[in-house]
Amino acid sequence: MILVIGATGFLGGEVCNILATEGNAVRAMVRSTSDKLKTARLEQKDIELCVGDLRDPSSFPSALKGVETIIATASAMPFSYVAGENNVETVDQQSLIKLIDSAHRSGVKHFIYTSFSGNIDESFPLRNAKRAVEQHLIYCGMEYTILRPGYFMEAWMSSMVGFDIENGKVQLCGDGMNPVSYISLKDVAAFAVKSVENLHARNRTLELGGPSAISQLDAVKIFEEVTGQHIEVSIVPSDALRSNMNQATDPMEQSFAGLMLCLSKGDPIDMSQMTDMFGMNLTSVRNFASGILKSAIH
Repeated sequence: MILVIGATGFLGGEVCNILATEGNAVRAMVRSTSDKLKTARLEQKDIELCVGDLRDPSSFPSALKGVETIIATASAMPFSYVAGENNVETVDQQSLIKLIDSAHRSGVKHFIYTSFSGNIDESFPLRNAKRAVEQHLIYCGMEYTILRPGYFMEAWMSSMVGFDIENGKVQLCGDGMNPVSYISLKDVAAFAVKSVENLHARNRTLELGGPSAISQLDAVKIFEEVTGQHIEVSIVPSDALRSNMNQATDPMEQSFAGLMLCLSKGDPIDMSQMTDMFGMNLTSVRNFASGILKSAIH
């Protein structure tokens, strides 16, 4: 049995889709307040649902019963964040560490954890929480896989962060010239699923990026070529991003500013060996841009 934590999120949902399609026995831990449409979709794929909450360790034993592997993708950021209740400290750090300990006691053999790129190296709440969980997992006694994907195309090439292709306007982090190995969420999900059986993933920290490292400005040019439209570019200087991070008082605002600052510095990841070990054909930014255009047309 494979337990997915974060199954109603974008990444966890894609992990469930792949696992179910491949015929795996899958259980999803969902909250009683989870979106009913999302949980219904999971059930339609013959995924077993178990009501639980990362913030409530008493709900772990029933979710962990008979589980050999856990894939954990849950995070309070950005959509589940509630200050003082469902936040970086409680969900992304304390709760996941308690889940790791409970899983070890329950006899879970393999824990696959989704962190983010080692190039994200500034000190801010989400980054510090993820690194703390990584260290706890490494020394807990279970076999582990730590996935460190770079910047998701689906998030960082969207209007949510100022990459507004629909309206022809893009806001870049820093001067936009440093290389970034943007990766598709679907490829991250595929790596997570392949890590269940692939021995190359055992007791390893895997840095994950797309097929090539391109600058933010290169990405804009690709979207211009694919869409055939001019895109207006504005820049938020790195100094301003650092100031935003240092002055923010809310952990989510600090973390978001920190992620933008690290993006401005670049996030190159060499995937030449990783694609061979996992047999992956990675999504390029051009592939991604073309997919968005096709979706818009249809």
